[in-house]
Amino acid sequence: MGDTKAGRERQALKAERQQRDRELQEALARVEEAEPALDEGPRICHYRGCTELATFLVVERYLEETGHGSVTAEAAMCQAHADDESPTNLDHAYSGYLFKVEPLPALFELDEE
Repeated sequence: MGDTKAGRERQALKAERQQRDRELQEALARVEEAEPALDEGPRICHYRGCTELATFLVVERYLEETGHGSVTAEAAMCQAHADDESPTNLDHAYSGYLFKVEPLPALFELDEE
């Protein structure tokens, strides 16, 4: 049997369908993976190029652009960058909207003598 345009198109559609199925299976497998544990060591500021230790955690929860659930974004920041933070996703605010800047727990307690 010869090579036809219809045969090539069917083969291409089959390959695309198989690729989508593989991607779906991989995504389902990732959903079952445990979240990585947060290390208890010192964090570096989230801002690119900043090498300061992070002292604050900035958290913002807003609706996903598609409207299918909420998104929680967290970033550890140094004092200077935390001072500059403000809500950025107000156009996706809803009744459960959250924006907060909270201090990170101290890693080492100073001995008071």
